[in-house]
Amino acid sequence: MPLLDEDDEEEEYLNRVHEVNDLLIRRTLRVGGTCTGEHGVGYGKMKYLREQYGDGTVEMMKMIKMALDPNNIMNPGKIVSKW
Repeated sequence: MPLLDEDDEEEEYLNRVHEVNDLLIRRTLRVGGTCTGEHGVGYGKMKYLREQYGDGTVEMMKMIKMALDPNNIMNPGKIVSKW
């Protein structure tokens, strides 16, 4: 993780941190790793699901979510957006 220099603006620093995180996740996916962690995917890694599993699998996740939770009351906005 890059260190915050005295001259760095906080926004610039956070942008660099997010860039490093993105590069690490994409590299991990390229070599067969996963973007998930011990507590699941979370908001920060949702954008990598299609890259990891493919469109078909994410659509299947959405269909299962819709079948089990038609009113979208269980963890709304998590992993599968409101349809």
